[in-house]
Amino acid sequence: MFIKDELDKIAATKEAWAAKLAATTKKRPEREAKFATDSGFEIDTVYTPNNLAGMSYEQDLGLPGEFPYTRGVQPNMYRGRLWTMRQYAGFGSAEETNQRFRYLLEQGQTGLSCAFDLPTQIGYDSDHPLARGEIGKVGVAIDSLADMETLFDQIPLGKVSTSMTINAPAGVLLAMYIACAEKQGFTKAQINGTIQNDVIKEYICRGTYILPPEPSMRLISNIFEYCSKEVPTWNTISISGYHIREAGATAAQEIAFTLADGIAYVDAAIKAGLNVDDFAPRLSFFFNAHLNFLEEVSKFRAARRLWARIMKERFGAKSPKSMSLRFHTQTAGVSLTAQQPMVNIMRTAYEALSAVLGGTQSLHTNSYDEALALPSNESVMIALRTQQIIGYEIGVCDVVDPLGGSYYIESLTNALEEKAMDYIGKIDALGGAVKAIDYMQKEIHNAAYQYQLAIDNKKKTVVGLNRFQMEEKPVEGLLKVDLSVGERQVAKLTKMKAERDQARVAALLQTVREAAQSDANLMPVFVDAVKEYVTLGEICGVLRDVFGEYKQQIVF
Repeated sequence: MFIKDELDKIAATKEAWAAKLAATTKKRPEREAKFATDSGFEIDTVYTPNNLAGMSYEQDLGLPGEFPYTRGVQPNMYRGRLWTMRQYAGFGSAEETNQRFRYLLEQGQTGLSCAFDLPTQIGYDSDHPLARGEIGKVGVAIDSLADMETLFDQIPLGKVSTSMTINAPAGVLLAMYIACAEKQGFTKAQINGTIQNDVIKEYICRGTYILPPEPSMRLISNIFEYCSKEVPTWNTISISGYHIREAGATAAQEIAFTLADGIAYVDAAIKAGLNVDDFAPRLSFFFNAHLNFLEEVSKFRAARRLWARIMKERFGAKSPKSMSLRFHTQTAGVSLTAQQPMVNIMRTAYEALSAVLGGTQSLHTNSYDEALALPSNESVMIALRTQQIIGYEIGVCDVVDPLGGSYYIESLTNALEEKAMDYIGKIDALGGAVKAIDYMQKEIHNAAYQYQLAIDNKKKTVVGLNRFQMEEKPVEGLLKVDLSVGERQVAKLTKMKAERDQARVAALLQTVREAAQSDANLMPVFVDAVKEYVTLGEICGVLRDVFGEYKQQIVF
């Protein structure tokens, strides 16, 4: 990028400048003995072209929309269209969540993102004993197609993109979504959206798993195959680093463990007989936007470049879309504080800005009251307005990759990529992501401990928590989920089950069982079953019978 004579001159100039720096710091010592990013990369006082010696513009940067996609996956990025503003929502009943969805669309949201309650996430109907006390609390309760129809009442599924944060029972929820869209008059080819469908991450850090890894990977491959033929614009998986980061991982670990999971899914699909360029264009990713602003911008760029190289060099992908890492971002929930919650508006705004400067395709901004409760209408509106301010008012979307070429950003992008590659090498040596679950858990636990220790020791400042505290009044206007939602949901479910054709339901469940016991693709069977109002819990119950359940191993 610079000729050798220029680099030598810059190095000599910096060496002379260092003497001035030493004199300055002797008079006025720096705030810290050593500055470092959250991933532990030491930060120099200033960066010059010498920090990028050996870097190739063509091979490492290039132009937006061109391999290795460091600068973005589209040639003109937000000059053409802004990212999808997709606020995560879901609580209580399908009726209540439908109202929130419609409110957000009225406020200018451009896509939907659905949160499901805990029983739904682990494949239990609301009338299951383990569902008691959890129905509708952290998301919406969806037991059957009837709930899905209510959830999207007056929302045309052929005209809106929907993301569903569902993993272990993702195939069943996708089947319900397809059936709901068809009842609205849309074809499978007309719907688009995303299912998270990232089960390995559940084993690593989140815990809403059902089946052991092998049958889980089969179900994921079934979804890849089915959607590549039947639902061509659906994103079949959102490989998620978000929850890995929320569990305490560093930025470098978030890249590495997320892409290692992606490698495992691509491997599984290829072993199932799929061609990489038939399914890889519909893979998507989900990252966290945390507080270390410049490291986060660099993280997104490094992840995009590394994935492009993995797909091209490791898997022989030919299609540019197979190499283009497209991702949704959510601001860091773990960064929100219950103390001085209005300060969370600023935290979220800076995190969202890092995602935009890093080139996200979709974004959720957390609400300021989420450390205390599910977000209220007011707080979620402010969170959406935060995205709109970034998109329409401050000018950062008028040029592609505005921080590209910064000596520090490029240096940190390189460092993050190198560290992530080192982690992926270790995971490969252990046999891949599924075999390396314990290793990744230990690394995350250690990173989380060190981060919390820095807060406890006040080496890391959290405004309102360990510095700048103040007396506070109780927060008013928090959203409270009606505890009777569980009783009402069970009553609806009981009525629906009583009105079905019981013989038809029994026959369809037997078909699910036989398909699970064979090598058949389970997605067509799921679609047929949910159309007759076979429930999520009934289908997942059959899968539990056939494949067994995964039991978490405690890692110390």
